[in-house]
This record gives sequence, C-alpha cells and structure tokens, in this order.
Amino acid sequence: MEFPAELKYTKDHEWIKVEGDQAIIGITEFAQGELGDIVYVDINTVGEEVAKEGVFGTIEAVKTVSDLFIPVTGTVSEVNPALDSQPELVNSDPYGEGWIVKITPADIADIDGLLSADEYKSLVGA
Repeated sequence: MEFPAELKYTKDHEWIKVEGDQAIIGITEFAQGELGDIVYVDINTVGEEVAKEGVFGTIEAVKTVSDLFIPVTGTVSEVNPALDSQPELVNSDPYGEGWIVKITPADIADIDGLLSADEYKSLVGA
C-alpha cells in the first residue's frame, strides 16, 4: 500500500496536495480498498466554501455510499472531469488520475496541521 510522503492525510482517509494557491484532494489507497469498486462520485459544491471536515460530496461503491470530508476550509474550484465517465480511476490511481476535487484553501497554513504519511500509516495499521 502506498503512502506518498509529499501528501498530507486526514483521519477520514482523504489526502491533500498543495499546488500553488490550489490544493488537490482525493481519497487514500486504503479508503478505496475499503470501499471496493467505485461506481459514482457526486460533487455538488463547486463554487462553495466548505468548512474544515464538512462534507463536499459523496462517493458510491457497489455496496455503499460514503461522504467525502474536506481536510481544510476552502472553496471547491474544480471536480475531476474524468470521474464522470471513469469513476474507477479512484480505485486504479487514487493519488494520480483518480483525484476528486481542487480547492482554494482559506488558509494554506491549515494543511500543516494534518497527518504526515507516517502518521497516517500508523493510523491505518500498515
């Protein structure tokens, strides 16, 4: 199982990566494995500011639907357009082509308070 060191993680199994004044968010390899085959990603918060740990969308697998929680307060600026036709990218490439949204964080420094790769790895017992 992968835990890329350049990412920050949440206890809710989301990851976040800063690129300039934007941040990319997805779910971890651990989370996609727990969910199983992803069949649909529903994000209806584009253009909205979502408070830290607030729900920014849902992800649907064959047997369950889970809420997606935003790691830091920010405005959702973009949804990964590839997920409309290929939601399984979340399973096959959770840290790359399977990213879910881009946000503009309200305070980029908030990301420093999230879990490191080693802390997240310890959390999931890997």
